[in-house]
Amino acid sequence: MKLKAAPFFRGVRLAGHKSRTANLPIEPLPVTGEIHIPLSRHIGAPAQAIVKTGDTVKKGQCIARAVGAVSANVHASVAGTVTSIGTCPDGRGGTIPCVTVAPNGVQETAYLSPLSDLSSEAIIERIKECGIVGMGGAGFPTHVKLRPSAPVDTLILNGAECESYLTCDDALMRARSKEIVYGAKYIAAALGAKQILIAIEKNKPEAIVAFEKSDLPVIPLKKQYPMGAEKQLIYCCTRRRVPLGKLPADVGVIVQNVATAFAVYEAVELGKPLIDRVVTVTGEGVEQPKNLLCQIGTPLSVLAEICGATENTVKLVEGGPMTGAALTGTSAVVTKTTGGFLFLSGKETAVYEPTPCINCGKCASVCPMKLLPMQTEFYTDAKEYDNAAKYGGVLACIECGACSYVCPAHRPLAQAIKTAKSELRRKA
Repeated sequence: MKLKAAPFFRGVRLAGHKSRTANLPIEPLPVTGEIHIPLSRHIGAPAQAIVKTGDTVKKGQCIARAVGAVSANVHASVAGTVTSIGTCPDGRGGTIPCVTVAPNGVQETAYLSPLSDLSSEAIIERIKECGIVGMGGAGFPTHVKLRPSAPVDTLILNGAECESYLTCDDALMRARSKEIVYGAKYIAAALGAKQILIAIEKNKPEAIVAFEKSDLPVIPLKKQYPMGAEKQLIYCCTRRRVPLGKLPADVGVIVQNVATAFAVYEAVELGKPLIDRVVTVTGEGVEQPKNLLCQIGTPLSVLAEICGATENTVKLVEGGPMTGAALTGTSAVVTKTTGGFLFLSGKETAVYEPTPCINCGKCASVCPMKLLPMQTEFYTDAKEYDNAAKYGGVLACIECGACSYVCPAHRPLAQAIKTAKSELRRKA
């Protein structure tokens, strides 16, 4: 059954750049070499390691426990020997805490038993034990999100995947639609939500057809960025507006990525923790773009070799081109929130020198949150961060990057927004 989406008038239209991987199947990545399993890269405190160097671990064994109210367990994505507990490069010039495991020949598993008690609390506890986080990029621990402060009647499955290049969610929806539906029903049961909606951009017709065969309604969305942003998606699907400073639960809605729903299915029915995910590797800088099922902690250098990275690559990006992070090299690793790695050629990326703002207002006209990005940049340059919040509304920004994309003066608007938000949080 199809439902009609409400109109979404702001945002931008992006070139898709999805054709190189849009119809490719998911390929399992062979276990090769050491795996560097991050203990952070989710929202909240890093997990604390509960293994030590020299320990033998099984695939799926918990190796780090959540710390505090907002954190997530971490599990071994391969069976093998713990060779070190320390840090590894994050690919962005810094480091992240990690546990390094050298795989052995026998990939023995330590999954939990399938969950027989399907009560709300039991499902949430299973999700917590399996270390599931939001896999659309935010990385918020799912068990925390499933205990909202207000009653929820609607669950929206986010299959928009509106970023250019990325097709990991599309590939998963085409291959695992039934399992995603099961996972969605477990999430809805945990929330007490009576309605489940599946939202997919119209440029994924095979995924839409796959879900139309289920008993859940599908909402085809027009191709527009950032259609997958939480507040915009909620309005398009339910016509409910989330006020500034409020959460989706305050209007009775929770949004979960389709990959998260699949992970919940595996946790409940297979007892499998979140130890792998689908990652798109694409761009003109690779000879063989792929949608790969990767173990969490797999080095980017391994993916570069398998996909045939070439000298045409001038820029590496983790995630999509709008919200992803530029990398300093192939030292990054796959995390629970990694949707893709882009190997971009000189034709796909360019560096422009910014020129003075011409006060055209284009950044404001496309802002999905109806903010004033030019004001934020002006006050950020002056280090007047409180004014950036007062006049630019920076704290309500979802950091989609649409303002920078349309700016004819190539002003670093998104960078100024991130700086202002960081400084305001530091002062709080």
